[in-house]
Amino acid sequence: MTDSKNNQDVEKRERLVAEMRQEQQTRQAGYREQALKLFPLVCGRCTREFEGKKLRELTVHHIDHNHDNNPPDGSNWELLCIYCHDHEHTRGVQEDRGAEGPAAQVDRPSLGHSPFAALGDKFK
Repeated sequence: MTDSKNNQDVEKRERLVAEMRQEQQTRQAGYREQALKLFPLVCGRCTREFEGKKLRELTVHHIDHNHDNNPPDGSNWELLCIYCHDHEHTRGVQEDRGAEGPAAQVDRPSLGHSPFAALGDKFK
């Protein structure tokens, strides 16, 4: 392959990744705004209250871990602070590792959602 072909491939990949990230941010902004209107501004786990600049630390957690499942009634969401949200996602991973050992982790993903799962299909 020539250098110009490699550069074109890299540029195409970078554009696709940037587009996918922008789409994800747009989607997240929509359901986050909805969730902030539906629920009290309190972490669903540690019950810490949020307002003002601290509101950015309150995140939307998808209960079924599917970021595309965003019912307008908010039934798949809960508001969690960034710390509880991180703990929620690592908790399941740690429990799986402890219960089954490292060898069992090879053949399945640790989380239910991967925002870039279909990225390979876009390059075909």
